Amino acid sequence: MLRPSLLSAYSKSECSSCRACLQAQLSVTAKRQILRSFSKSARSSQVGTGGTNVDLSGENVLCILPFSEPEEYTNELRESIPGLKLTWIDQKVHPLNAWQNDTPLPPGIFQDVTSLMTLRMLPKPEEAPRLRYVHVYSAGTEHLASTPWFAHPEVVMTSSSGCHGPQIAEWVFLTLLAQTHQFKTMLKWQDESRWGYFADHYGRATELRGQRMGILGYGSIGRHIAQAAQGFGMDVIAFTGSEKRTPESRRDTTYFEPGSGDPDGLIPSAWYSGLDKASLHNFLEQDIDVLVVTVPATPQTRKMLGDAEFRILAQKRQAFVSNIGRGEVIDQDALIRYLKNSPGSVEGSLRGAALDVTNPEPLPDNHELWQLPNVTITPHVSGAATGYIRRSVDILGINIGRLQRGETLLNVVNRGRGY
Repeated sequence: MLRPSLLSAYSKSECSSCRACLQAQLSVTAKRQILRSFSKSARSSQVGTGGTNVDLSGENVLCILPFSEPEEYTNELRESIPGLKLTWIDQKVHPLNAWQNDTPLPPGIFQDVTSLMTLRMLPKPEEAPRLRYVHVYSAGTEHLASTPWFAHPEVVMTSSSGCHGPQIAEWVFLTLLAQTHQFKTMLKWQDESRWGYFADHYGRATELRGQRMGILGYGSIGRHIAQAAQGFGMDVIAFTGSEKRTPESRRDTTYFEPGSGDPDGLIPSAWYSGLDKASLHNFLEQDIDVLVVTVPATPQTRKMLGDAEFRILAQKRQAFVSNIGRGEVIDQDALIRYLKNSPGSVEGSLRGAALDVTNPEPLPDNHELWQLPNVTITPHVSGAATGYIRRSVDILGINIGRLQRGETLLNVVNRGRGY
């Protein structure tokens, strides 16, 4: 059993390095207990008055997701919410397209469902007469925008914003460090059983300390990335669609775990905002060394970054571009052109890019991006980690309790914005 004093020290610590030191002293079982306590702590701090101990007799929750039921978390949810009926369906999806369902569902499965947790499977309105709440197992909801439920006035929809942050932040720095430290070359030498010459590597690794990271879209994911960047000694500046002048406006009201991210918006040394090109260009002109794109795909953000924007980044600092938002946000032809330019060219050049999202997906095997030596491509997996499942189920539990009490839900989708 985990000692209370140890758990208390961990839960109250605001320093990620202190938490890491403490974790090193704990057994695997203790670590799991701490993660569970974090989930409960987040739930108690965000659930509102009354806690989760609410009688929900008749509440029928259906979860349709492309993996087996995480019983460790769902059973905890059943125990914490008396009267809750929860059914889990493992619906397989296409091996190359997570948005395409391959397995049909039993007829009438939605008839008595009151709450639905799903990636993309939605019933026809007449199939789910009791449905009042949809929790989406992704941060973006643009793939559901054309469905009747997205605009349904009597059904609330929430996202899994806040679930991706820790693992996506790790992906950003995994791919960034791999390029700045020439890791492709190191792996090539290892594959060749070759002890490379020191002179072949000396002076080519670029340390991050002192560099400036610009985060385009300072939501939950951006705030976790900023927290990691701060640990590397980077300066962080943020860009948002709406103005964030006051401390209150800079706070993040979506789901979070204590001690993670930047919920109070204290990390950026400067904030920029706007929906016009002039505002965006002003942000990009701030000597950015690393640009991280986290914005969702909406009509306003499609091809948000094109020739003019990459020219600014290329000419100012030969920036590195990391995209974990959506492929549609970037004009890929323009990106490729600046990635191929030689340093010192009139147009300027980008020193590299890491792309977890592309347009289209999957990226065709003959696409030019695959061949560029200064590009890292992964198949939209930066958010895929075990903690994601636990956090998304936690949001579901918090919101079912709030729904029953008539309180405002966490992570409600702004249907006007599309996310």
